[in-house]
Amino acid sequence: MSNIWDCFTMPPVQRHYVNKIDFFIFSYSLASYIVKALDQNNFSNAFVSGMQTDLQLYGQQRNLFTTLFNMGYLTGSVPNQIIINRIRPSIWIPICEIMWGILTMCIAAANSATTIYGIRFVSGFFESATFPSFSLILGSWYTPSELGKRISLFEFSSSAAGMFSGYIMAGLYATMNGTRGIPAWRWMFIIDGVITIPIGIIGFFFLPDFPTSSRAMWLKPWEREFGIRRMAAIGRKPQQKLTLRRLRRLFFGPTLWASFIPYSANWWLNYTGYFNLWLKSLTNPKFTTEQLNTIPTAGNALAVISAYVWPTISDKTHARWQFGVLSSAFGLLGSILLSIWHLPMGVLMFAQLIPNAGASGQSLLIAWMQESFQDDTELRSMITGFGNVINYAMNAWLPLVCYPTYMAPHYKAGYQTSAGLYALHIVSVFLFRYYIKWYHKRNNMVLNNFGLPEKWDQISNENSAGAVIMRDVNYSNDTEENEKNEKNVKVDVV
Repeated sequence: MSNIWDCFTMPPVQRHYVNKIDFFIFSYSLASYIVKALDQNNFSNAFVSGMQTDLQLYGQQRNLFTTLFNMGYLTGSVPNQIIINRIRPSIWIPICEIMWGILTMCIAAANSATTIYGIRFVSGFFESATFPSFSLILGSWYTPSELGKRISLFEFSSSAAGMFSGYIMAGLYATMNGTRGIPAWRWMFIIDGVITIPIGIIGFFFLPDFPTSSRAMWLKPWEREFGIRRMAAIGRKPQQKLTLRRLRRLFFGPTLWASFIPYSANWWLNYTGYFNLWLKSLTNPKFTTEQLNTIPTAGNALAVISAYVWPTISDKTHARWQFGVLSSAFGLLGSILLSIWHLPMGVLMFAQLIPNAGASGQSLLIAWMQESFQDDTELRSMITGFGNVINYAMNAWLPLVCYPTYMAPHYKAGYQTSAGLYALHIVSVFLFRYYIKWYHKRNNMVLNNFGLPEKWDQISNENSAGAVIMRDVNYSNDTEENEKNEKNVKVDVV
């Protein structure tokens, strides 16, 4: 059963604790990211389901919607990471979620591309708080044997959202198109907002901040202590105040700049979002509007499967960067095939789908970076925030140049550029692996039994192995005895 989910074979108290933080932290992060991804996927599906015709969007507007969103996202990524260092994530993240839910509903009332440009920019700013913040929070509550699959499933809950978005759009188009005089694509944005706002409200109660600063009502005192000791046992440092001096040192230090290519170069020009445009261009066979929305969900399904399979293997073997290389290898293969183009339809279909088989690669690289720099919470936060800035900055202009709408569906230069970026990413991961080794050596670190860095002075001479022992207790039928035993649970580094 441990091959399915790690909690099945944990000792009782540890299983109780991990199940509890899974229910509150992990489940909320999934729900939050799914509704965020629904917002983003809506545009692709709405565009081919009446939005283009209703608003007369026959130029570069589709790409500009994405560009304006990306500009807002990159504007907010680093500031939002600074904000959650000063304002509790349990307050700021739900506020951001409620705001983008309201803005998403406003799109349903828009009658021009200009209005949507402004909405998308502000939405991008608020949505930029989500991914880096949840990556940091998950990395602050879970151990190495738990983290990889959870970050990956969190990130690729967006693929599940892509499936939901396609089926919802197909259903709305078939059943509600024209209801109360409102076209189906506008109903899509209304429903998205109606789902998002309540989830944002729930976040005020579900998010616990960090182990050392949590005020969550659902955590008992012994559980707070247990969470703190779990992280201390693997050498993960608590959050510190981010001063201007510290921020300047992080920004001008080498780690941020060394990390941004391996962090995201394989997503700078991801071509999977153009799948339905290729399907729409086909005349034999000719696909219906419903099929244009549902067929691409096969790629989302493949991404969800890979988001579970590869991270499960990664958590068991502690291999992280290797899956980042594998991910780019899938993308490289697909982009080479699409560059050739004059191939059977089945091969082109395969090429459109295959990058999704490595969809969990970036999330495992994020887990790798969270663990490799676990001595510095603020650095981990800034790596994710800065990486997202670069990612969205590149996505703000590269698709306009390499995947212009008028060239659909044959983006020869785009596919060739994507192939080059996938190759660059593979090389950068190998180079960053050597940088991490240099970083550990420069900071006098050794690796404990989890393969995670710790300072030499944190490990006693007689206990240099740095292994983790959790002294567990068994549950009985006596509730008072259970709580008494639970309070005495110890987590030691030995």
